[in-house]
Amino acid sequence: MTKAYFNWSSGKDSSLALYKTLNQSEYQVDFLLTNVNKDVNRVSMHGLREELLEAQAASIGIPLRKIEFSGNVTMKEYDEVMQNAMQSIVDENYQHCFFGDIFLEDLKAYRDTKLAQVGITGVYPLWKQDTKALLKEFLSLGFKAITVCVNAQYLDKSFVGRVIDEQFIADLPENVDICGENGEFHTFVFDGPIFKTPVAFSIGEKVHKTYQPSKNDDDNCYQKDKEVNWDTGFWYCDLLPVSVV
Repeated sequence: MTKAYFNWSSGKDSSLALYKTLNQSEYQVDFLLTNVNKDVNRVSMHGLREELLEAQAASIGIPLRKIEFSGNVTMKEYDEVMQNAMQSIVDENYQHCFFGDIFLEDLKAYRDTKLAQVGITGVYPLWKQDTKALLKEFLSLGFKAITVCVNAQYLDKSFVGRVIDEQFIADLPENVDICGENGEFHTFVFDGPIFKTPVAFSIGEKVHKTYQPSKNDDDNCYQKDKEVNWDTGFWYCDLLPVSVV
C-alpha cells in the first residue's frame, strides 16, 4: 500500500472521506494532520478544543499531528509555516494526502498548487459527489455530528450546537448547501464506524464573534479583480470534554 496522510478537520466531510479511504486497499493512512490556533488551543475555523480533537484521534486509532498558527496569522506567515510543514512530511517520503472537499474548485486548485510545489498529490474521495447523497450516506453509516460553528450570514444562533439529523436538514434554508460546503456551518463528529468508542462531551456556551478583513489585500482570501464577499459574523458552540465539565 502507498503511504499517505489525511488532512483532518474534525468534521463530517473529513470523517466520511476517511471512512472511504480506510475501506480501500491502495493507500495506507499513517497520520491525521490538523491546523490549530495556538493562541486559544482550538481547531482553526471550527473552534473545537484541542482536547476533543485529540480524543477523536485516539478513538479512531490513527496518530495525530498538528500545524500551529497564531490567531492573527498573515497569508505570508501561513504559507511559510505550511511550506515548512509540508517539506518535513516530504522528507519522510510522503507523496499523497487526502482531503474531504466536495465541490469548491478554487479551494482544490489552491491546495493542488501548493502541494505540487513540494511534490505531494492531493486525493479527494468525495470530489464532485452529490452533497445530499453524501449526507444521507453519512447518517446511514451511523455517524453522529454536532454543529460547532455557523456562518451568521446564512444561519442564526439556533443552528449551532445542534446534532445533524433529518430535522436539522429540513430546517436548513434553501440557499444553504446540505453539507455546508460553502462554509455555512462546521461540525464535530463524535461517533460512527471509524470510532472505537464515542467521544464524550458536554455543550457549553454559544458565542457570536466577528472578524474583519486585513487592510492588506494580500492577506485577504479574495482577488482584487473579484467582488469582495467577506463573512464577518459566526456563531460558535463551545463543546467541553468530560474532564472539563
